[in-house]
Amino acid sequence: MNMKLLRSLQVFVAVAESGSMSVAARSLHMTVSAISQQLRKLEQDIGLSLFNRNTRNLSLTEAGRIYYDTSVQMLKTAELAQEQIETLQDAPSGKVKIIAPEGFGGGLLSRPIHKLCEEFPKISVSLTVTDEPKDIIASGADLVLCFAPLSDANFSSLKLATWNRYLCVSSEHPLANEHLDTPEALKDYTYIAHRHIEDYTIGHAKHPSMALPSPRIDVNSMQTLIQLTRDGMGYAVLPEPEIRHLLHDGSMQQLFSDWQLPDYTVYAVTPKRELIPAKISAAINCLQEWFEQV
Repeated sequence: MNMKLLRSLQVFVAVAESGSMSVAARSLHMTVSAISQQLRKLEQDIGLSLFNRNTRNLSLTEAGRIYYDTSVQMLKTAELAQEQIETLQDAPSGKVKIIAPEGFGGGLLSRPIHKLCEEFPKISVSLTVTDEPKDIIASGADLVLCFAPLSDANFSSLKLATWNRYLCVSSEHPLANEHLDTPEALKDYTYIAHRHIEDYTIGHAKHPSMALPSPRIDVNSMQTLIQLTRDGMGYAVLPEPEIRHLLHDGSMQQLFSDWQLPDYTVYAVTPKRELIPAKISAAINCLQEWFEQV
């Protein structure tokens, strides 16, 4: 298998799909200069131009469109061959590319990734944490952690764990010392919410359910949402595993503990394959074992 050619094809496909050498360079962790050199070499070998170039973007020539379709198929074939080879090895090996919610970077992944690397020395991990929507196929991820299964037939979804959400506030915030009868009283205080999560309804066995008010502040990062709440900016709905240590040390306080918020389930989503590489199975097992204990 010609690894230099495969790398050139990866570069070409990344540029073709993004229409930008700088975007492709960031996604491949390369410099724009290195990307440009790879493309020039590829075009010299083929003897044809693959891109129409202008000051703003790149578009495929007719030869480029033909070469793109072929390149995608070659890369898929090479990936399948690699997966088949890995299943024959005694121990899982190779790089596992994981995308996880940004809040998981606060420590939820430390134990399972440590166990994965300790038990399987030939495995390496590339972890991306983000709360922004990601194209799983375009990102090249092996495993994506998300809060809903994908119904797309091209993906497989495995339930890892179900956790609680709590309504929380800093122990220094005035709400921490208020006696509030129902969540309706929260309308006079600042509600901070995550931009990419649905509105919440809070329920009680003896009272009608209530929708939380519209947020005064919204953010696109769970870690930022937690920090703003810690800093006393207002109250927020937060995932219990990510703030457990703050509740234990007293820096954060749960509001309306006798009311219930919808829980949430974490799924491991992988592109559907004929064979699941051993490295991905090992990663999922480590995640599932740890998340069940959290």
